[in-house]
Amino acid sequence: MTFYNFAKFIVHGIGRVLWRTRVYGAQNVPRSGPLIIACNHLSVLDPPIVGAFCPRRLTFMAKVELFRIPILGPLIRALGAYPVDRAGNATGAIKRSVEILQSGGAVIIFPEGGRNLAGAARARQGAALLAALTNAPIVPAAIVGSNRARHLGQMKVAFGCPMSLDTNRKATRDDLAKFTDTIMNEIRTLVERVNGDS
Repeated sequence: MTFYNFAKFIVHGIGRVLWRTRVYGAQNVPRSGPLIIACNHLSVLDPPIVGAFCPRRLTFMAKVELFRIPILGPLIRALGAYPVDRAGNATGAIKRSVEILQSGGAVIIFPEGGRNLAGAARARQGAALLAALTNAPIVPAAIVGSNRARHLGQMKVAFGCPMSLDTNRKATRDDLAKFTDTIMNEIRTLVERVNGDS
């Protein structure tokens, strides 16, 4: 068993026991080939919980500051995370993401860029850009309840149908902006759907 699979097993078990985590739409996640998971962001628990309940191994892009924290930094690096400098140049993170996707891997991105409880943050176009560069499909995902984890409320994770950037030419900035809006609308729809499921 790899370290990733061991960690996934542990987090999955904790998620089931502590937060009675339920997953919806796992069948929508392609089991092979390049894939981008685009998810909303409520809590520091989102990456491990979504990763534990996703049927694919996911690679995470994490802010560079996390890699400087003792224990946490080496841990997330061992799990395959790679750094992005949100305040500086993200070229290195983009190149790493492209490499992973071109090799048939899956990456998870939080388009809001950081935790966004109010839902007012402007989504960034990184997921759409990677889709344009690699032709990888995007599966919208939603997590609900992770911001209330300390109260041991239920968590829910949902995966939507794969989406592709529909263009036979080089994507323009307008194409990326529109596709980003479409992705975020799908994520919001998933949130509303699982919120309404009791």
